[in-house]
Amino acid sequence: METLNHSVIVPYDFTEVAMNAVAHAANLCKNLNTGLTLLHIIKKDSEKKEMEQQLEAELQKIHEIHNIRPNGLIREGSIFKTINQVAHEIEATLIVMGTHGMKGLQKITGSWALKVIVGSKIPFLVVQDAPKSKDEPLKLVFPVDFKSENKEKLKWVQFMSRYFPSKTLLFSASSKEGALDPRTKANLVFCKTFLEDKKIDYELVLAKNSASFSQETIDFAIEREADIIIIMTTRDIAFHDYVLGAQEQYMIANSAKIPVMVINPRTDLMKYGYGNFG
Repeated sequence: METLNHSVIVPYDFTEVAMNAVAHAANLCKNLNTGLTLLHIIKKDSEKKEMEQQLEAELQKIHEIHNIRPNGLIREGSIFKTINQVAHEIEATLIVMGTHGMKGLQKITGSWALKVIVGSKIPFLVVQDAPKSKDEPLKLVFPVDFKSENKEKLKWVQFMSRYFPSKTLLFSASSKEGALDPRTKANLVFCKTFLEDKKIDYELVLAKNSASFSQETIDFAIEREADIIIIMTTRDIAFHDYVLGAQEQYMIANSAKIPVMVINPRTDLMKYGYGNFG
């Protein structure tokens, strides 16, 4: 069996959105030269034997469709803990997860996605549809506001640009008059300096402040036909945010179905002032 180290993980539940996630992950694996691991979580160990047969059939089908041979893992547990436990155990590079969006009763699923993501040190790429085939460079929308955690996203822009032709679209929050909060301006300067130093192609666009920044970000991503929106979760996110609808939840399950890379703030970088970038 292929090594599982530095694999891309797909939480797999035999649904269409999970297969869409597999398609995205397969594309990533071919560029990143990593393995692909399908993780199916069961509630009790007695289900394992039956699920092994079903999963093996899916692995074969995926190999035939995407010309990549995935590994399969079946673990007893819950999606809220087991996905991240396995990701850390096999030193996963990325977790690609499908979600159903936020319409009707599926709003609950959107909140589940955020609960799964929060606390992971490994980024999630959350997808809804199958990937679009295109020959152009990836367009990465990078929202910038006043939060210092914005800077943590830069290493993942660098990571993506190393393996994929891409352009980063810095999308900055502003007032209706076009003014920038001093903290937002400082973050922008940091981002621009970093991208220029790493010779990463980028463009800066200011929001018009005509709606919430999250909505404007989605609208901008639609307008520019973006491939991925890169966001941070809120540090110390509270329970009521899941119930009432955190902005991250809204972004993750956006109606345009644009994939969203979600990164959690690293508390271990706080003492470095987020200056520890290479």
